[in-house]
Amino acid sequence: MSEYAAGTGPDQSPALRAAKTSLRDQLLAARRQLPLSAVATGARATAELLLAAPEVRRAATVAAYVSLGSEPGTAVLLDALRASGKRVILPVLLADNDLDWAAYDGELGPAPRGLLEPTGERLGVDAIATADVVLVPGLAVGADGIRMGRGGGSYDRALGRVPVGTFMCVLLHDGELLASVPSEPHDRPVTAAVTPSALTRF
Repeated sequence: MSEYAAGTGPDQSPALRAAKTSLRDQLLAARRQLPLSAVATGARATAELLLAAPEVRRAATVAAYVSLGSEPGTAVLLDALRASGKRVILPVLLADNDLDWAAYDGELGPAPRGLLEPTGERLGVDAIATADVVLVPGLAVGADGIRMGRGGGSYDRALGRVPVGTFMCVLLHDGELLASVPSEPHDRPVTAAVTPSALTRF
């Protein structure tokens, strides 16, 4: 599931907003150039790295998402997590851009904005706090763990409910782990980022 509608926070300065917009445009343009075969190959490699990570191997519940388009693919990963006996919860976009959650049972249904979402019982916005591992979409991550999303704010709100110490990992393509990304004081760093080449912990 992608980062949803683009937007800007009410406290962003014009310079920060321009920097974020420029970087997002560059990253999205690069993703559009990726062949589907490369996205599929990368998805398999990323899944292997995550499934081998001690944090994921120990987890009972994993919060993840359904990828779309040129995002790093999650379909292989989601099914592998379920096959390994883990409870997987996926986001359901609410009208106010917040995220509800539901367990993934292997079935997905259509949702607004071209998204796909789990069809099971809604668990509430605080369900993400029950996850041992949180896998997050993003466009890039800086070396300090600060994540850049699409600007909708859905995950900024959701990650605020995740207990400190939880393994939070952003899925990226190679080349999207950057020296830095524009950030604000309230931005919460993630603990790791995974690309097809490596799992990097911050």
